[in-house]
Amino acid sequence: MSKKLKIIRVTTKPEALLILLRGQLKFINNFHDLIGVSSPNEKLTHVMNQEGIRVIPLDMTRKITPIKDMVALIGMIRILRKERPDIVHSHTPKAGIIAMLASLICKVPHRLHTVAGLPLMETSGFKKKILLFIEWLTYRCATKVCPNSNGIKKFILENISISKNKLRVIGFGSSNGVDLEYFDRSQEVNHSSLVFRKKFNLENVFSFIFIGRIVKDKGIEELLKAFLRLNREFGDIRLIILGHEERDLDPISYESKNTLSTNKNIINLGFKTDVRAFLASSNCLVLPSYREGFPNVILQASSMQVASIASDIIGCNEIIHNKVNGLLFKPKNIESLYLAMKKIYLDKELTRMLAISAKKNVIEKYNKDFIHNEILSFYSNLNNKIDEKI
Repeated sequence: MSKKLKIIRVTTKPEALLILLRGQLKFINNFHDLIGVSSPNEKLTHVMNQEGIRVIPLDMTRKITPIKDMVALIGMIRILRKERPDIVHSHTPKAGIIAMLASLICKVPHRLHTVAGLPLMETSGFKKKILLFIEWLTYRCATKVCPNSNGIKKFILENISISKNKLRVIGFGSSNGVDLEYFDRSQEVNHSSLVFRKKFNLENVFSFIFIGRIVKDKGIEELLKAFLRLNREFGDIRLIILGHEERDLDPISYESKNTLSTNKNIINLGFKTDVRAFLASSNCLVLPSYREGFPNVILQASSMQVASIASDIIGCNEIIHNKVNGLLFKPKNIESLYLAMKKIYLDKELTRMLAISAKKNVIEKYNKDFIHNEILSFYSNLNNKIDEKI
């Protein structure tokens, strides 16, 4: 007889639990006993209230901080010895190494780590060697590694020594899928969109939107330069920016900061938990990132029937088929990005058809209900293995 599992999900920052895994934790908690572990701040309390799960604070940093990391490892070991979980499932690099090491030490039966983008892809030299070692050690400690895209899986097999049998992509990719009912043009969303468009005079303009962290490796600097060039040719375009600017990790240049704060055709709104009204106010999403795992924002835009332009990189090129349900351009290439944005702006019929195809694609492959059930099935198979041992 199957037993109810105790599962601990670990992320470095609670925003990942709150936003990237929205709804999944609540769903899994209907079948098993799920606990969230992440760094302490008010967002962790929001996770508890939103997902209806128990949470445990554990201070972790995103940087390489040996002393703090050792303290976090000891804290994680204490948590595991007290809770005695059947499964520990980690996300994000720092949470991964701490959770997997602690789980191995505490002999947790099933140690799962999801890989959703690798910072080492954009590093070099000694730092890259350190990051490769950390990834290798994380995977060695895990019993299963779950890349959230086939491209990430291929990269791992080519660059890190790991058995192919240890890797598992769930569904067609993605860590959480997309909530098709939530990311929809409801009456409430349309009203909020109308208010936003009136406030910023967007009724008779073509609006591009970027959603993500304001850092160099998200391609912000290339996006700003491409937009400024396009805006000099066509005065009726705008750029909406949603995201938190990170000033410690990979900060953007002073020139880009100045452009964001002074250009009247760029609407820089900072981080927003709910992006639906802004997507509904836009004609096209632009994601010029250097690296991704499996970008949720493209799924969200597609669900809102908004066309997307994205870098031709891992993750993006698994969701988008060029000129079928979006446009791909050469990463880090301002000219290529500019031409894609210009094509979208000039060819309104193409933009409309891409948006329709994008919506169809997420319905068929990335509905969050499908992903959630695939993850539940994954856990249930592990449960059966536990039963066999008993």
